[in-house]
Amino acid sequence: MAKTPKRTGTALSTPSTADVPTKVGRIPVLDLSPQLNDNLWPAKAFAGEVVPFGATAFREGHDAIGVMLHLTAPDGTASQHPMRPGAPGTDRYETLVRLDLQGSYTYRVRAYADDFATWVHNAAIKIPAGVDVELMFLIGSTLLASAGRDLKRPAVERRLFAGASKTLANPKLGLEARLAVVTDPALAAAAAVRPLASLDSFSAERTVRVERTRAGVGSWYEFFPRSEGAVRLDDGSWQSGTFRTAAARLPGVAAMGFDVLYLPPIHPIGRSFRKGPNNTLDAGENDPGSPWAIGSAAGGHDAIHPELGTIDDFSFFLDAARAEGVEVAIDLALQASPDHPWVTEHPEWFTTLPDGTIAYAENPPKKYQDIYPINFDNDPAGIRAEVLRLVRYWVKVGVNIFRVDNPHTKPLDFWEWLIGTINRESPDVVFLAEAFTRPALLQGLAKVGFQQSYTYFTWRNTKEELEEFFDGLAHDTADFLRPNLFVNTPDILSEYLQFGGPAAFKIRAALAATAAPTWGLYAGFELYESVARPGAEENIDNEKYELRPRDFAKAEALGRSLAPFLARLGRIRAAHPALRQLRNLDIHASDDDSILVYSKYLSGEFTDDGRTDALIIVANVDPHSVRETVVHLDVTRFGLPLGSHFEVEDLITGAVWTWSADNFVRLDAFTEPVHILHVRIPQVPNQNGLAE
Repeated sequence: MAKTPKRTGTALSTPSTADVPTKVGRIPVLDLSPQLNDNLWPAKAFAGEVVPFGATAFREGHDAIGVMLHLTAPDGTASQHPMRPGAPGTDRYETLVRLDLQGSYTYRVRAYADDFATWVHNAAIKIPAGVDVELMFLIGSTLLASAGRDLKRPAVERRLFAGASKTLANPKLGLEARLAVVTDPALAAAAAVRPLASLDSFSAERTVRVERTRAGVGSWYEFFPRSEGAVRLDDGSWQSGTFRTAAARLPGVAAMGFDVLYLPPIHPIGRSFRKGPNNTLDAGENDPGSPWAIGSAAGGHDAIHPELGTIDDFSFFLDAARAEGVEVAIDLALQASPDHPWVTEHPEWFTTLPDGTIAYAENPPKKYQDIYPINFDNDPAGIRAEVLRLVRYWVKVGVNIFRVDNPHTKPLDFWEWLIGTINRESPDVVFLAEAFTRPALLQGLAKVGFQQSYTYFTWRNTKEELEEFFDGLAHDTADFLRPNLFVNTPDILSEYLQFGGPAAFKIRAALAATAAPTWGLYAGFELYESVARPGAEENIDNEKYELRPRDFAKAEALGRSLAPFLARLGRIRAAHPALRQLRNLDIHASDDDSILVYSKYLSGEFTDDGRTDALIIVANVDPHSVRETVVHLDVTRFGLPLGSHFEVEDLITGAVWTWSADNFVRLDAFTEPVHILHVRIPQVPNQNGLAE
């Protein structure tokens, strides 16, 4: 039989408590927001955005806790904001803060035992019931006496607490007088500002990067400068417009309320494999080619197409736009035509196939024989240096907004590096991702730095689709993704617009302009251009491949233009700060499967003039029908108590009605398919004398 080994050495000791560190404080503070799930990058906001901060906090037992947001602004200013309980039973605490300074805010959430609230709760129950009466008075007196000795409190507050302590401790006073201390509103107000707290516990620190307002608020308009002022020659061909002639269109763009003008690539266009009308492969001598086929003997990404003018002409155009209150965005398309100088100077930047040819761009079934995509793995250092040089060049010229073509076909770490580098040098630069791709990749681009993103808006058309889509944008991804709701692009003419008639154009513009702070359209939308190239979801005679001069003034004079409606939308957006926020959208109900209802609300404490702003949008999303139904509102979502009756003014027609929680509506798609209702909330002066 084997012998049992003899034990030697000392007995195992109990581990020290220091061997097992805890990750929570005495009072747990968890699930902070805003933050990204993996906390690899800061959450995002724009200057003037009202940001919801939240945390989950709780403690054992039944004693009350308090939760406070500790916020440090980019200039070092520290502030504290009490957080209120959220939905019952969730242990969630929330507060709203308007972030006005550009730069990085840091925040922590503090949870603490709210000794005053615990005492008030217990005393209010026990004393009237005759349970532990003197003990409750003694506990309260001791607590308030300590607060009265706290030299960090203002003298008037110390006197308030000390006096209340003496009242509680004086048995000669009647029960009613002593009990009044428990419900004294002055004590409650003082304790709310500077709580009587113990067991302080702090969360980890998080960061919110606040970018300039244009990063989150804007109305975009896209046009091809070569079409603006183009002239038909005697032989039937077209002479390109220039930056000088295109400048004549700027007042019309500004008059519709647009403050960002996006230009497709303005660089020289290659001749090799140039595309002809409607993406054909047999371009004629006078066909201008696609602006995205960048590069020729005239230069590459740092050159101006000779037919558009010179760099001085472009500077003139930038100045003319600024004079109209419009910023100019240009396209950053990292690809090349076969004629681009890169092809001969840096052939390693492209993919060479086994047969010796260079791979051209494809997005099956679409083929782009006139474009070579860049292979970012062949010479990453060289490619990065060149792209950084290009962006710095255009920023120096005066461009601070870049719409990035197909960013999802380039490495994510490249964009994180490029945008981070540029924004450290030039924090006002904004990048918009043309990210029509899978959700994870679209969201990943936003997380690594893109200030804005195209979305799936053009393909969300039914009430059910739009409810889910808008709610997700406002509440699920708003900490990092800012949607730019373009209603159409040169590549996208949705079936909804193809077959919906003028009503479809009005509906889509109204939704985009009210649901998100940033939206946009491509020229021709206001003229109801709706004929698609057979078999494609894009306009026939696509402007990508030919010049498309338009007579906007004539169309408007004939009543065949949406421009007056777009201008009204622009005025509504300018007048209503609630529309310049994203996270304040709330979905409401209707009894009709085509009547979409949502509201945008902004309390007067967050507006510049102190006036509360509330709007209700009711849209018939079926452009072929007249709909009658009842809409059902949660009036508390725009600051009114249950049971309220209130006036609403339709900002489209001027009609005024008295509404309540349940209201009949009739929306005729062939006249006015959308109500944009301003809720006339009674305004009262705030502490600064402004209305709220």
